[in-house]
Amino acid sequence: MDFNLTRDQEMIRNVVRDFAQEVIVPRATDIDRSKEFPMDIIKKLAEMDLMGLPFPEEYGGAGADFTSYCLATEEITRACASTGITYEAHVSLGCKPIYLFGTEEQKQKYLNILCRGQAMGSFGLTEPEAGSDAGGTKTTAVLEGDEYVINGGKCFITNASFAKFVTITAITDKSKGKRGISAIIVPTDAPGFTISSKYEKLGLNGSNTTELFFDNVRVPKENLVGKEGQGFKQFLKVLDGGRVAIAAMAVGIAQASLDASLKYANERVQFGRTISKFQAIQFKLADMATHVELARLMYLKAAWLEDNGQPFGKEAAIAKLFASEIATKAALEAIQIHGGYGYMKEFPVERYLRDAKLLEIGEGTSEVNRMVIARHLGC
Repeated sequence: MDFNLTRDQEMIRNVVRDFAQEVIVPRATDIDRSKEFPMDIIKKLAEMDLMGLPFPEEYGGAGADFTSYCLATEEITRACASTGITYEAHVSLGCKPIYLFGTEEQKQKYLNILCRGQAMGSFGLTEPEAGSDAGGTKTTAVLEGDEYVINGGKCFITNASFAKFVTITAITDKSKGKRGISAIIVPTDAPGFTISSKYEKLGLNGSNTTELFFDNVRVPKENLVGKEGQGFKQFLKVLDGGRVAIAAMAVGIAQASLDASLKYANERVQFGRTISKFQAIQFKLADMATHVELARLMYLKAAWLEDNGQPFGKEAAIAKLFASEIATKAALEAIQIHGGYGYMKEFPVERYLRDAKLLEIGEGTSEVNRMVIARHLGC
């Protein structure tokens, strides 16, 4: 049993960490306050060949493994969660469905420009009546001749305003229920396709969160991803990988909370000594460090299983559940350690709390992940 990273994995983590701390961290507060999409940072990530990190070079990727991608996601999120979710959604939700299920022509046409960072990746799954119950999709795609005619809408979609196309799920056969759901690539400039970004969010303010509206949108039938009726199975597989990456994001926020708390505790003087010398604070820091270490090990195990072609659905759910919940707890403890200053925007820990909460909801709520784990247990 070897817990060491490979030489390549360690190099990628260190390069991304240096970039994130030197370039992204100084921008993080401004990104949150201005709510502006960090396109300049995304372009730099593309220049570093990170936008297609875990995909083959033949499709414009860097040819790294999934573990390396998760390590990069942790480091980017540790610096700025808005940038982290933008990056994670691009790779896990934008690129992965096309890589796993797309035709060779689709990979050359669509995946290639995503991996090179020439377009942002986006995936349209959630609807007003289809959140945790993704099988309740209402958007329809009716085949008329050589085209699908799409009608309906999506909500809470990441990156769509900066995408050239979005892979969406839609009902292609109403009589088959979940087996009638298909995945289709829809260009964002298609007539009748409208994107709206009017959400006011608690956190992750620099990420792009949108609604999608389809009014008789026509796309060629060759934009179908895989076969008709396979969309539900496809996105379940995509979400397994996405959950591991969300766990890596959560560890990034938890680690940032620990970093800030340790720094503050070693500087803040009360009763004649730094508060890091008080056992009450030491116990908080010890618990945070324990949770971070355990969550990191769990997402690395899940990533290792995927890299080695082994089932990892249960491990992905465990990693996502545990890491997302300890990220929120770590941020809360960071605020407590900072006292009144933790409640002020002068310090980053209040942002960590606002950003962390979404990770308990997106790509499978904590409740859904507990259901997934229970099913793997035979319940």
